[in-house]
Amino acid sequence: MRNLFQGFKTFLFRGNVIDLAVAVVVGTAFTAVVTSLVTNIFTPLIAAIGGQPDFSELTFTINNSRFTYGEFINSLISFVVVAAVIYFLVVLPISKLNERRARGEIPKQADPVLSDEARLLTEIRDLLLEQQRRDQTRM
Repeated sequence: MRNLFQGFKTFLFRGNVIDLAVAVVVGTAFTAVVTSLVTNIFTPLIAAIGGQPDFSELTFTINNSRFTYGEFINSLISFVVVAAVIYFLVVLPISKLNERRARGEIPKQADPVLSDEARLLTEIRDLLLEQQRRDQTRM
C-alpha cells in the first residue's frame, strides 16, 4: 500500500503534471477575463454599431423547432477574441524571438553543463541503446 502512494506521489510531483495543473488554472482564469471582455466591452460596442445589445435572444423557428443562433454568435465572438489575444500576446512574440535567434541577434541558450555522474549515465544509456539495436538486427 505504501508503494502505491509513493508511486502516486512521484507521479503528482513530476514537473509536467504540475505544469499542466497550472496551465489549466491559468486557462480558466484567462477564459473568465476574455468572457468578461466580450460581455462588457465588445458586445456593447457591437450593439452601439449594429443596434443589437445581446445576441443570445436571436432565434428563428422552422416547423416548431426553435434555433437559437444568437448564443452561437456570442460564442464565436468569444472564440475570435481568445484566438486574437493568444496570437498577438503569445504566438507572435515567440515567433519574432525565434526569428531573431535564427538570425543570431539573440544567442541561443548554452547546453547545460553535465556533472560527471550525468555524463556517465548518458554514456551507459547510449551503450544500452546500441546493444539493443544490435540485438534487434540479429533477429
